[in-house]
Amino acid sequence: MSDAELVLRSTRVITPEGTRAASVAVAGGKITAVLPYDAEVPSGARLEDLGDDVLLPGLVDTHVHVNDPGRTHWEGFWTATRAAAAGGITTLVDMPLNSLPPTTTVDHLRTKQDVAADKAHIDVGFWGGALPDNVKDLRPLHESGVFGFKAFLSPSGVDEFPHLNQDQLAQSLAEIASFGGLLIVHAEDPHHLDAAPQQGGPKYADFLASRPRDAEDTAIAQLIAQAKRLHARVHVLHLSSSDALPLIAEARRDGVRITVETCPHYLTLTAEEVPDGASEFKCCPPIRESANQDLLWQALADGTIDCVVTDHSPSTADLKTDDFATAWGGISGLQLSLAAVWTEARKRGHGLEDVVRWMSARTAELVGLDDRKGAIEAGRDADFAVLAPDETFTVDPAALQHRNRVTAYAGKTLYGVVKSTWLRGERIVADGEFTEPQGQLLSRTP
Repeated sequence: MSDAELVLRSTRVITPEGTRAASVAVAGGKITAVLPYDAEVPSGARLEDLGDDVLLPGLVDTHVHVNDPGRTHWEGFWTATRAAAAGGITTLVDMPLNSLPPTTTVDHLRTKQDVAADKAHIDVGFWGGALPDNVKDLRPLHESGVFGFKAFLSPSGVDEFPHLNQDQLAQSLAEIASFGGLLIVHAEDPHHLDAAPQQGGPKYADFLASRPRDAEDTAIAQLIAQAKRLHARVHVLHLSSSDALPLIAEARRDGVRITVETCPHYLTLTAEEVPDGASEFKCCPPIRESANQDLLWQALADGTIDCVVTDHSPSTADLKTDDFATAWGGISGLQLSLAAVWTEARKRGHGLEDVVRWMSARTAELVGLDDRKGAIEAGRDADFAVLAPDETFTVDPAALQHRNRVTAYAGKTLYGVVKSTWLRGERIVADGEFTEPQGQLLSRTP
């Protein structure tokens, strides 16, 4: 530890080997050693004694709609990354749609990078997009450092990002497989959605019926078949239907390279509690019943579901009308995701080590950043969240850093107060006070 510039000491440090009292040495923005709690601090190094607060690796959120440029009145890199930092997230990967232009060509990627460069409070990477007409752009985007490609199998909600039919999915997936890339998929089948009752109005039960589980299940089955045929790597976004879990488990046993995420809102909110007209709860696929939620938690515990990400998809408040058919579908969750998941996880007998695995280690692995992010061990970036896991707070929308402070968690009491967040050994937020942006733009490692 002789070269340490900073030592963070806690009675509870979550490492890949478990939780223990430790001193974490940092130099040059990297973790240089994880040492016994009472290790001597070298002269010249600064000691941060965190007491009994838990030192976690910074969370890695691989599913965020920042909407910048083009829809910055919905969200932007400045506000999104502040909200993320306040919630203990130190790395996010931005989705290719809801910004204008979408990240579907190298030029569009450069535009987004230019906008993000001086506004990012945390590290930011980018997904590319797979559209019906941009197969030729996929390899150049891959070579320019995107972490993979997002595709929709049903309408996305914005005209500039059309969905793929099954033939177009096969074309894009074959191209992506040819260079070893990753396709991440919004899996709902449009034919099942079209066949479902579409009544509109304020009743949540009517909205839930309009996005049935079989739309997810069918699309996932089709994706599995394509991935198996093409030996491609695919990832299912925001799984909400527990009925698809046996399909996924069987595909894994058959050697299909498929990973799966779910989201805090599917794990912590239930259809039974959504008031009519409360479209702050609207997302696609939808929040389902409590029995379905129980099965998602079981799948997290047994590894069928790999990770938990926010799918932060904000809009202006006026788009959250009381008609579920026309209201914008998206949950704003960046700042609250850790606390929301931890609150439910502890009730179900899970520990913080599980939460770190789902929200940091496995998300870093998904995008190939697990040599830098996702764990407290020597050689990784010195990205940390300091958490008081037994303290509670009541969600006040006015206290959120999101540009539009609409939240499905308003008024809920949550466990887990983030005391400070650190990026490469620098404290970037503590007690609500932020430094100037210090985030870096990340590219996929060749």
